[in-house]
Amino acid sequence: MSEVALPERAATAAAPKVGFVSLGCPKALTDSELILTQLSAEGYETSKTFEGADIVIVNTCGFIDDAVKESLDTIGEALAANGRVIVTGCLGAKSGEDGGNMVRQMHPSVLAVTGPHATQEVMDAVHANLPKPHDPFIDLVPNTFGIAGLKLTPRHYAYLKISEGCNHRCTFCIIPSMRGDLVSRPIGDVLNEAKALFEGGVKELLVISQDTSAYGVDTKYRMGFWNGKPVKTRMLDLVKSLGEIAEPYGAWVRLHYVYPYPSVDEVIPLMASGQILPYLDVPLQHSHPAVLKRMKRPASGERNLERIAKWREICPELVIRSTFIAGFPGETEEEFEHLLDFIREAEIDRAGCFAYSPVSGAAANEIPGMLPEAERESRRARFMEVAESVSIARLRRRIGASMQVLVDSAPGMGRKGGVGRSYADAPEIDGVVRLLPPEKISKTLKVGEFTRARIVGAEGHDLVAVPV
Repeated sequence: MSEVALPERAATAAAPKVGFVSLGCPKALTDSELILTQLSAEGYETSKTFEGADIVIVNTCGFIDDAVKESLDTIGEALAANGRVIVTGCLGAKSGEDGGNMVRQMHPSVLAVTGPHATQEVMDAVHANLPKPHDPFIDLVPNTFGIAGLKLTPRHYAYLKISEGCNHRCTFCIIPSMRGDLVSRPIGDVLNEAKALFEGGVKELLVISQDTSAYGVDTKYRMGFWNGKPVKTRMLDLVKSLGEIAEPYGAWVRLHYVYPYPSVDEVIPLMASGQILPYLDVPLQHSHPAVLKRMKRPASGERNLERIAKWREICPELVIRSTFIAGFPGETEEEFEHLLDFIREAEIDRAGCFAYSPVSGAAANEIPGMLPEAERESRRARFMEVAESVSIARLRRRIGASMQVLVDSAPGMGRKGGVGRSYADAPEIDGVVRLLPPEKISKTLKVGEFTRARIVGAEGHDLVAVPV
């Protein structure tokens, strides 16, 4: 039996220690070297004894009977002295008399068993049972947010993707054909990334996906764990947890791409209580039931007015942003007027509109009644005229109010003013709050920090305010 140890390091109280035994031929020895190199790179230390280790790895040999016996005996010794053992190497791939894994048959309490040249599988087993001190890939890259990695956004806000793909088959959309069906990220991974972002100074977290409301549907709302506590893979649990994580940092959590399922009703009270921003980005696309049917939109579109009214009853400060399509194939003038009436009655705070445009591969291209391009563009313009009048009227209601504003730009420490956003303004897609010079000479503004501001005017999609 031969032992391999890493070079001595300066003692680190928090560094986990790994005991390592390498048995067998030079090929097994090189496998051991790869594993030990990876362990060392990630900050693990080695122990010269089984008793002094947090975990033990045994790289086995299974070539001849004596080698098998030596490997099994060594595993037994490690279990007796330490109790936490990972087995790798040739014996890990050997079957016992019952056809099952020989190591598992003889030592059922081992933590994991892999075959030879399985460095990644061994590292995965180590990570699962003894969290790594650091990630060399992340730690050596400057300006990262730890496990959240590099971000292309300004440092005070970041996007958090919770899933990929979509289960819907809307006739105007080809995203499922490119990105596949819904795949939700493990909730523990999502919450760990959120925590890292807040710790790195992010003050606004924007939750994104193709369908945020459907988070966890593909996993049947599997129970996950975060911070030692069980948490389900579903939107309500995710949002509640994000709000709790954000609170100590005074940070915002903003939800995007929320389909209006009945389950969204459960999230509105969290907005009313201030746990997350009272802001919903809801891709409604249209209002008329016949058009929604041709679009194959999910949820009950004909109940959206009722649902929005209920949301605002629970949370009067709620701001709703949405996108719509004008001139969808087969859309009649009556159906389009229905959409305009909906915008007025629903009082959508922020609305964007696209004139329908054929997309290669989209099923909507085959729907009868394609409108001339000029008519589609005309309807888009008419829509935006109504939507903007609604938006401006709602913005004007804020004049005289005091609002929290996240500063995005503040030349000269904001002494001549700056630009920021309120909870009603998502970056890049909504309006901004134009900050005038502060009334107090001592008042300064700093990018990435909040300031209170008194709203004194509304100009187009933007508010004008004085920092107080």
